[in-house]
Amino acid sequence: MSTDIRFEAIVQELKAHGHRLTPQRMAIVKLLASATDHPSAAHLYERIRQQFPTTSLATVYKTLNILKDLELVHEMGFSEDDNRYDAAGSLAHAHLICTQCRKIVDAEVEPVSHLAESIAKRSGYRLVSQRVEFYGLCPECQSVA
Repeated sequence: MSTDIRFEAIVQELKAHGHRLTPQRMAIVKLLASATDHPSAAHLYERIRQQFPTTSLATVYKTLNILKDLELVHEMGFSEDDNRYDAAGSLAHAHLICTQCRKIVDAEVEPVSHLAESIAKRSGYRLVSQRVEFYGLCPECQSVA
């Protein structure tokens, strides 16, 4: 899905649920819709402050919580790092995570939904979510190792 389509879809959902579309919130949504690096709240905050210097970190978290509640953003929690956010919406997909530099990218693999369907069928579970991650060294970190 293109950045513009993703942005518009998120904005339409916010409107449909009666949320205010402040300039700061719109900028946060734009950053998330175009992000390929799965930013943390702190990274979003630093980026948004370049455009809106008076924006608070609380504004970023409040917007992220609204987007999470509407299932427009997925929060990826890590025990030793800040949580990271993915605005790919409900499209289930896998992530590649570098264990050295902590970069996260979307994995180009078979649809994760096929795996989830198979697991649900074999186990009898009714799955409500999934998270598929592969860990290793990214090409940049491999070149310096």
